[in-house]
Formats: sequence, structure tokens, C-alpha cells
Amino acid sequence: MAGIANYISESYNELKNHVTWPTWAEAQRLTVLVAVFSIIFALAIWGVDTVFSGVIEQYFEWIKS
Repeated sequence: MAGIANYISESYNELKNHVTWPTWAEAQRLTVLVAVFSIIFALAIWGVDTVFSGVIEQYFEWIKS
């Protein structure tokens, strides 16, 4: 149990004294950037999925006839 308490204490010390935290403005800017790229990536995946779905559907229609 002492090992866990020591780990938590050292982790807190590391985060408090040795980590360079971004400014609030930089954190907001980076959050918006991540959100925008996540939306763009999701739309790209949706587009590829839609195209492949149409191709597979057409393939099976072609196979049936």
C-alpha cells in the first residue's frame, strides 16, 4: 500500500513542478483545432464508407442478374 501512496505523491510532484502546462488561450486554440480535424476526419470516413457501400451494393446487384 505504501508503494501506491508513494506513486501518487511522486506523480503529483511531477505534474506540479516539472510539467509545462499550456496557457488557457493555447489550450482553447488546440481544442478547437482537434475538434475541427476530428469532424473533417469523420466526414472523410463517412464519405469513403458511403462510396464503398454503393460499390458493394452495385456489385451484388450485378451478381444477382
